[in-house]
Amino acid sequence: MIAPPPGTRVWLACGRTDMRKGMDGLAMLAQQVLNEDPFGGALFAFRGRGGGLVKLLWYDGQGLCLFSKRLESGHFVWPMTETGRVGLTPAQLSMLLEGIDWRMARRVPRPALAG
Repeated sequence: MIAPPPGTRVWLACGRTDMRKGMDGLAMLAQQVLNEDPFGGALFAFRGRGGGLVKLLWYDGQGLCLFSKRLESGHFVWPMTETGRVGLTPAQLSMLLEGIDWRMARRVPRPALAG
């Protein structure tokens, strides 16, 4: 995966998005529905109806970038909230894109003794 720069905010658009939308349509959703500036450097994630396709929209300082990923089996874990958006860390985004349930991730405790 192409990693976003450190400190990049990640927003998930909760619910379903029409995956026929391109850069302009998704930028409009980020602005009107998520109330965020699509040209502010944040990364926006949108999921389709079936759950197996996700699109990422990101402004890199020079232009909009649109990335998409389709899972061959299964679906992306996606929240449903009343606010319409959820903020993620870049690590949670990486888990989401790998098909891992990012909501249930647990840190492994550090060992107390070697050996």
